[in-house]
Amino acid sequence: MAETYETTLAEHLKQSGAASVQDEQLATYLDEQDPLAPLAASFVLPDVAEICAVAAATPSPPGAPMPAPSPPPSRAIYFCGNSLGVVPRRSVTLLHEEIATWSARGVLGHFAHPHDRPWARYDDHVRASLARIVGAEPREVVAMNGLTVNLHLMLLSFYRPTAARYKIVIEAGAFPSDQFAVASAARFHGHDPAAAVVAVAPRAGEHTLREADILAAVAAPDVALVLFSGIQYYTGQCFPMAAIARHARAHGAMVGLDLAHAVGNVPLALHDWDVDFAVWCSYKYLNAGPGGIGGAFVHARHLEGAADGRADRALGHVGDDGTRLRRLEGWWGSDASRKFEMDGVFRAEPDAYAFRLSNPPIWQLATLLGSLAVFDQTSMAALRAKSVLLTGYLETRLRHLAAHPPPRAPRPPFTILTPSDPAQRGAQLSLLFHAGTMPRVAHGLMLHGVVCDERKPDVIRIAPTPLYGSFAEVWRFVDVLRAVLAEATTEPSA
Repeated sequence: MAETYETTLAEHLKQSGAASVQDEQLATYLDEQDPLAPLAASFVLPDVAEICAVAAATPSPPGAPMPAPSPPPSRAIYFCGNSLGVVPRRSVTLLHEEIATWSARGVLGHFAHPHDRPWARYDDHVRASLARIVGAEPREVVAMNGLTVNLHLMLLSFYRPTAARYKIVIEAGAFPSDQFAVASAARFHGHDPAAAVVAVAPRAGEHTLREADILAAVAAPDVALVLFSGIQYYTGQCFPMAAIARHARAHGAMVGLDLAHAVGNVPLALHDWDVDFAVWCSYKYLNAGPGGIGGAFVHARHLEGAADGRADRALGHVGDDGTRLRRLEGWWGSDASRKFEMDGVFRAEPDAYAFRLSNPPIWQLATLLGSLAVFDQTSMAALRAKSVLLTGYLETRLRHLAAHPPPRAPRPPFTILTPSDPAQRGAQLSLLFHAGTMPRVAHGLMLHGVVCDERKPDVIRIAPTPLYGSFAEVWRFVDVLRAVLAEATTEPSA
């Protein structure tokens, strides 16, 4: 069934007794009807006084100083989970428990843990939950390193250029780390990135990519690898991941996904989509904290033959083209049951764990585990249902504001870059402001206790996150944005 929110909003409007979609009464009603609303109590949201203090201490962008609101805001609005999630209360408890275990037991905590989370196998505790979130078998998933490190490891294994097939297809304007990774992979194999990397760009006058253009680039006979984001970080466009994977494999290319902005945001089905590999970070929608541990997926077909446990037989010992998949190896990728024999023989773990190089960072896994405990109380389907309605409500309010801006503000004061079709976006909407006005709008929002994410030169990204975001916050945000626009986009009098 196609995702929609207009019909649902109309039904709720009738039941709420609100005069219009712009009526605050509708937001109150939507929160009252939200079955996921109690999950917000599982998180610690940023303090409004701290946010306003940071804003006040930040130099004002060029133009007349932005006035602080009077009275000051009573609560913060945090619409920045697409950049950094908030603190799960369970994560705080787990961190304290791990530090206490370290204090009390020292090195013994690796194997004798008072809470049955021995550090030597700590990543086992996040595996099943991650697999559910990304749509994978547990053996296909591993938490390790950071996103770009994992991407380099995957490129080493899955980018196998030949004289006939050597090109990598990515989206134009991909996050810089992806651009750097694929360019360096091309150079590593002796290719000029200018010739080897194909960046699919929007058509003239458009901000987002068309599926037909993506699939046409993927089908070229000289493509060795397709690496696409699940969701484009700047525009918020959700790419047709299943179609890309199906088309790439049908035309003989490997396919990988960067899920930094998709994991924990939209439902994924990596195994069923037949994706070769995927990588992600955990500090955005997964709320694992700044610099949180990364994750990776390797499809089960590349793990065939590993179950017998024979040395050096894991990780797709024979690739789709009949050649051996390569990987870098480290002590923590070796068979856990014989790891401490120290005989110098690498016996691979019989699954994606064979990609691990070093022992896991416990603090990072603890914060991730705390967040996953909240995800385990619901489902990606339920989160997605709320997200479609929440972001749809935001879009409806923003379009009304764009059509009825404050006096003297430009008409419209901004353009929504993100597709209106819910199937082509996640939680995030990206607003493009008139040249030079975005910094003042962003600063004004922060003075009002609103945390969003700005991307130069002229975009503010807004992401109401369904785990802890509310409809009342969406209503208040648009109200605040209207007030800020009245000041930020108006030239001061002579």
